[in-house]
Amino acid sequence: MKSVQNIQGLLKTIPPGIKLVVVSKTRTSAEILEIYQAGYKIFGENRVQELTDKYHRLPTDIEWHMVGHLQTNKVKYIAPFVHLVHSVDSLKLLQVINNEASKNNRIIECLLEVHIAREESKFGLDREGLKSIIQSPDLKDLNFIRITGLMGMASFTDDVQVISQEFRGLRHTFEEIAKHNYFSPGQFRELSMGMSGDYKIAIEEGSTMIRIGTLIFGERIAQE
Repeated sequence: MKSVQNIQGLLKTIPPGIKLVVVSKTRTSAEILEIYQAGYKIFGENRVQELTDKYHRLPTDIEWHMVGHLQTNKVKYIAPFVHLVHSVDSLKLLQVINNEASKNNRIIECLLEVHIAREESKFGLDREGLKSIIQSPDLKDLNFIRITGLMGMASFTDDVQVISQEFRGLRHTFEEIAKHNYFSPGQFRELSMGMSGDYKIAIEEGSTMIRIGTLIFGERIAQE
C-alpha cells in the first residue's frame, strides 16, 4: 500500500484547486485498484491500447485522461469513454476527436499541447500553430469537443530557472488566450503542467493540473 501512502502524502502538499492526474502507464490493474479503493479516481495513460485495456478491466467511474501523443487513427478507440485529452497538437486531430465524439453522442474535453521545451523530440504546437487553431473559423463547427486549456512539458533538466521560465511562458500564453474571450465563460480554465520531477515549480508558476506517476508508484517498469 506504499502507493496509497504516497498519494495521500502528495495530496497534503498540493494547494486547493490543483487537480492531480495519477499517471498509471505500465502499472497493473491491481496497482491502480489500490489507489481507486483508497478513494482516488483520476488516472492518465500514454498509450491508447493500454488505456482501452484498463478501461475495460477497471471500474467504470474512473475518470480517464489521455496524456500521451494521440494519433488520429486511434481516437475511435478511446472516444466512448475518455474524459480529457491533454495532447491535442493539430486542428485535424481536434476534428477527428469531434467526429468520433459525435458518434458516441458525448462531448470530449481537450487541452492544446504547446511545445515549450528545448528538446525538439517533444510534441506540441508552436505559438503560431496555437494561434491558428484558437482563431480558426472551423472551431465553431466542432460541437462535440470543448477546449478547456493548455498543456506543456518542460525541458528535462536540473536547471530550475529554465523550467520556471518555460512554465511561466506557458502561463502567460494561457492568460493571453483567456483574456481575449475566445471561449465561453469558465470554459478555458485548465493549465496542465508539472510531473514528478518538476510539479512544485509548475504549481508556483500557475499550474491547475499536475501529472504524477513515479512519485506515487515508484520507478516505472520498463516495457519491451
